[in-house]
Amino acid sequence: MSTLDDKDFYESEDPIWNPAIHAIPVPGIRKMVNLAANMEDVIHLSIGQPNLPTPPHIIDAASRALYAGQTGYTMDAGLPELLEALAGYYGQRYQRPLSPENILVTTGATEALYLALTATSAPGRQFIVPDPAFMLYAPLIRMNGGVVRHVPLRPELGYQLDPQEVIDAMDVNTYAIVLNSPGNPTGTVYPRETVEAIVEEAAYRGIYVISDEVYDHLIYDGLSYPSVLSCCSDLDHVMVVSSFSKTYSMAGMRIGWLMASQGAIKKLRRYHMFTTTVANTPFQWAGVAALNGSSDFIDNMVAEYSKRRNRLIEWVDQAPYLTGYRPQGAFYLFPGLPEGVNAANVALRMLKEIGVCTIPGDTFGNAMPNALRISYSTSIAQLDEAFERMIPWLKKQDWE
Repeated sequence: MSTLDDKDFYESEDPIWNPAIHAIPVPGIRKMVNLAANMEDVIHLSIGQPNLPTPPHIIDAASRALYAGQTGYTMDAGLPELLEALAGYYGQRYQRPLSPENILVTTGATEALYLALTATSAPGRQFIVPDPAFMLYAPLIRMNGGVVRHVPLRPELGYQLDPQEVIDAMDVNTYAIVLNSPGNPTGTVYPRETVEAIVEEAAYRGIYVISDEVYDHLIYDGLSYPSVLSCCSDLDHVMVVSSFSKTYSMAGMRIGWLMASQGAIKKLRRYHMFTTTVANTPFQWAGVAALNGSSDFIDNMVAEYSKRRNRLIEWVDQAPYLTGYRPQGAFYLFPGLPEGVNAANVALRMLKEIGVCTIPGDTFGNAMPNALRISYSTSIAQLDEAFERMIPWLKKQDWE
C-alpha cells in the first residue's frame, strides 16, 4: 500500500501525473475533518451540509423510483420530468421564460461548476473571482491555463462585493466573472444593485457571469434574493448553478443543475456525457417530488437557521479576539482574528486542545488568513458547547 500522504501526492514530480493536477490544492476542509476523525469528543463547526432530516415525501419518491425499476440512464440532459419541473419553478420564481432546453441536470452542483469553469477556461483567459471564495473555483480555472484575478471582500464591509472594483478589474483578457451569493465562506448576500451592475457591464463587454447559487433559499431577515436570473436581460452570457443539496437536505443524493442559453446547454451536454454521463436516476425523481411538494420544509429550515445564526452572532460578540458581522444567508460566519494571527494554527490548536473543529481562512483564498469559517449547520446546543470551550481558551491567548 502506498505511503504517500496528501502533501506528498500533490507536490510529487512523478511524470505519470498530468501537471494540471498540481493546480488542485490539498483542501483545508479535508485536512481538518480527517484529523478530527481520529479524535474523540469533537464538536464540528466545520461541515457545510444541512443536519436537518430530508423531508419524508422526497425519500418516498426515491424509494418508489427504485422499486419501479427506475434504475437506468435518463436522457443526457436529465430526467424530462425534472427538467420541466425546474423550468417551471425558476420561471415562476424569477418571472422569466425558461424551457427545459435551458437546463442541464448534473451530479451535484460540483459537476455543474466543473463543467462551466473547465469548459470555458483556457490559456490567456482571465476570470475575476472574489477572495475569499469557495475553494473549487480557482483550481478549476487554473487547471486549463486560465488566469485568476481576485477582487477582495473586506470584513469591515461584511464581505460585500464592491461592483466598481469588479468593473475596474475587467480588461480585454477578462472572459468571465464568478459570483457566489449567498457566499461560502461568508454567508454574505449581494444586493440587487450589485448584481445588476456587474451583470449589465459584463453583458456590454461580452463577459460571462458564472453564478453559484446553491444557497439561494437560505436567505434571512425577510430579504428578497436577487439571482443573476432575475438581473440579466437574456441568458447569452450567464450560467447559473444550483442544487437540491442545501435546500432540501439532499447533499448525498448529488442532484444539481446548470441554467444557461440553449446554445451553451447543447455544448455542455456533450461535455457532460464524458464526465458523469447522467445524474442519479432515482434521486432525480426525488427532485421532482421536492419541487412539486410543499414549501413548509424550506420555511421551517430558514426559521431554524436564522435562530442558529443569531445565537452564533451573540457568541462571537462575546468571544475575545473574534470580530463578527451579520451574514444574511447560507449557514456560515467568517469572523476575523487580530491581524497577523495565523488562523490555520489557531484552528489546529483549537481542534487538538479543546476539540472544536473550524476551517481556517486560507482554505478560501489569500485575503483573510486570519479568519475562521464557522458553520452553524449544527444544533444550538452544539454551538453553545463549542463556545463554552472556545471562550476560556481564547481568553488565555496573548495576541495583542
